[in-house]
Amino acid sequence: MPSVCFYFQVHQPFRLKRYSFFDIGRDHFYEDDEKNRLILDKVSEKCYLKTNRKMLELINRHKGKFKISYSISGVAIEQFEKHRPDVLQSFVDLANTGCVEFISETYYHSLSFIYSKNEFRRQVEMHKAKIKQHFNQVPKVFRNTELIYNNEVASVVEKMGFKAILCEGVDRYLGDRTPNFLYQPAGTLKIKAFLKNYRLSDDIAFRFSDRNWAEWPLQADTFASWVHKVAGNGEVVNLFMDYETFGEHQWEETGIFEFLDHLPMEIMKHKDFDFKTLSEAADMYKVRDIYDVPDYSSWADAERDLSAWLSNAMEKEAAGRIYKLEEKVISTMNPDLIEFWGKLQTSDHFYYMCTKFWSDGDVHKYFSPYDSPYDAYIYYMNVLADFETTVEEALQDIKPVKKASRKKEPTT
Repeated sequence: MPSVCFYFQVHQPFRLKRYSFFDIGRDHFYEDDEKNRLILDKVSEKCYLKTNRKMLELINRHKGKFKISYSISGVAIEQFEKHRPDVLQSFVDLANTGCVEFISETYYHSLSFIYSKNEFRRQVEMHKAKIKQHFNQVPKVFRNTELIYNNEVASVVEKMGFKAILCEGVDRYLGDRTPNFLYQPAGTLKIKAFLKNYRLSDDIAFRFSDRNWAEWPLQADTFASWVHKVAGNGEVVNLFMDYETFGEHQWEETGIFEFLDHLPMEIMKHKDFDFKTLSEAADMYKVRDIYDVPDYSSWADAERDLSAWLSNAMEKEAAGRIYKLEEKVISTMNPDLIEFWGKLQTSDHFYYMCTKFWSDGDVHKYFSPYDSPYDAYIYYMNVLADFETTVEEALQDIKPVKKASRKKEPTT
């Protein structure tokens, strides 16, 4: 009986304001609070509230047979707490159905695994605590930021106690195999890997409203028939996408909500198919083969590698400098500085600096609040320069305290 595993990423970054060179040393507030609130309100009305209502309706209509998994970044939850508690409550309502699973990720939606395993583990533990706080669940499945993955990621995550991990089903690593089975990451013992079926996922996430697509307009029964073709050659159909697919990337006028309304029924018309949360599927199905990914992969862009965040000199310099601050920031023992250091790690900051396809009006330009990748770099580096000075000042302030405390230690 093949199972459909719907997984959605929910993330909103804290965006930086247009922080000029002349602000350095004078202005220590870096975030564009107004823009963050306006964007969150827009996406909440167009996507989160409408889609959550629809998901709750589908769960009730199908008497618990329709199931979903989500990851919500810590910084997104913080913004819900601050600006949109109604959205947060709508996710809590979904959690209370028993048909929705919340999985783990890095708190700040960061690239921390690449630069610092200690920081990576710190953020994962922070995120687990936040999920427990709001949804009363302890995550058992992990997904790294933007599905950034390799064998080492799987090995570290396994040692942290997770039973499954999500990743992209990358053709260059799959070869002639299908993503529609569970795999064992190379070099691990028990953890299982869910591979995104990117062709079926992207039919909804990217091609749904494309009038030049041969399958436009896509109907739920047509899509269900494609899913049903997995029967006999697969046990899981992993449909992974941004939650903003519904109502934000694919506007309501495209028919996306009507499509979603009919999809569970059309899939379950085939008696062999059902819906499972990721944990349920991990418990149900065995691994069928080894998935060996020696180099980093992700679900971003056509390359499905790290180039969305680390392909040019601007991105590499910015990311390198923020992680170079780790020891100093932690040494300040200042919660506010440690928190903002985490926010500066959010991968979106580097995504905005990507120059790969900017002139083509691609998704990098769509998501960026800046006029160009160079503006994104300049404002980020200006903020970073001021932040570095603030950290140094904080370290100078605590040095005398350390010396005084050492003098008071008893001798033996």
